[in-house]
Amino acid sequence: MAAYIAVSALSHEGLVREHNEDSLTVGPWTLCATVTGNPQTLLFPTALPCVVAVSDGLGGHPGGEVASALVARRLAALGPGLDGEESVRAALQSCNRAVYAAAADDPGLAAMGTTVAGVLLLPGQAVTFNVGDSRVYRVEPDGLRRVSVDDSPPPAPGRRTTSLITQSLGGSLGLTFVEPHVRSAPLAVGDRYLVCSDGLTDPVPEEELSTLLTHSYEDTERADGRAVFELWKAAIEAGGPDNITVALVRIAG
Repeated sequence: MAAYIAVSALSHEGLVREHNEDSLTVGPWTLCATVTGNPQTLLFPTALPCVVAVSDGLGGHPGGEVASALVARRLAALGPGLDGEESVRAALQSCNRAVYAAAADDPGLAAMGTTVAGVLLLPGQAVTFNVGDSRVYRVEPDGLRRVSVDDSPPPAPGRRTTSLITQSLGGSLGLTFVEPHVRSAPLAVGDRYLVCSDGLTDPVPEEELSTLLTHSYEDTERADGRAVFELWKAAIEAGGPDNITVALVRIAG
């Protein structure tokens, strides 16, 4: 059987926020500021570029859901033309300019912004990227390896996390240049990546995420859907303080 890309994903407002400001890109599909009651799984061929990304609208700013949706839809539109690290950097700069342009057209959206994190899947290559504190992990047999870089200052003493970020797409009153974190790695059948907003990683320690993803899950899309549900459940049981968006990517075959 030919190799293919399987993506299991879920997006939820959590237990504290009134609405969902996260958006999700999976190939040509987007889920913008919408809640899914259970994980959804989509399949794609490996021969074509496929972007899987989470964008998390900035809390405390107006229009977070507008910014995240704009970036999700732009990445879905640009995805088929992306072919490597430089094209990903250019796409993220394009998203950044688009967020500022949209904010400039509407005073009610001044300083809106969003984080973004994701992976571009190409034949034989994965290009991971992020701006802000949404994350990308490679799921390995012995646990998780974080491949994104948090744009955050060190947490305060005694704290594991911080809500502060040092860069985002949009997020200030004037156009600000961003420096995306972009890296490439070989891609083969069996590889898995986790893409998520900080609504998962802030309340749930990496050790617990690793256990949920590597303990007794068979290599099937159904198992990936179950894993996504268990990740969401862990965030909810930890208080669900923020919107939770999770995408688990597998190269199957």
